Amino acid sequence: MKKATIPEEKRSLSHGDVTTRANAPTKISRVLTYLVNDGSLMRFEAERLGDHCLHSTISSLANGYGLKFERVLEQVPNHWGEDCTVTRYTLPVSERKRARNVLKMMRLAAGARREVAA
Repeated sequence: MKKATIPEEKRSLSHGDVTTRANAPTKISRVLTYLVNDGSLMRFEAERLGDHCLHSTISSLANGYGLKFERVLEQVPNHWGEDCTVTRYTLPVSERKRARNVLKMMRLAAGARREVAA
C-alpha cells in the first residue's frame, strides 16, 4: 500500500520543515530575551512567549546560568475574573550583561546543534 504524501506547501510544522523549527529560538532564550529587553514577566504574560511554566524556566536560568532575578508577588485576575497571586520576575540591571552573554552562548550552542543535525 502506498503512503499518502502531503504537498510541502500544505504541511504544518508538525509534518515537517525541520529547518524552520531548528532555527526557531528556544523557549528559555525567548524568555531571557524578553526579560533583557522588556523588563518583567509573570506567568500569564509568559504564555504569549510559549512558556506555560515560567517558574521552571526562571529556575533553569538561575540554577543553570547563575542569573539572579527579583521576585515580587502581585494579585491579578485569573481567567475567571477572580484574584490570584502570581510572581513577577524582573532581571535587575546589574544582571543584564551576564544575561546577554548567556544568550550569546545559547545562540552558539544552537548553531553547533544545527551543524551536527545537517
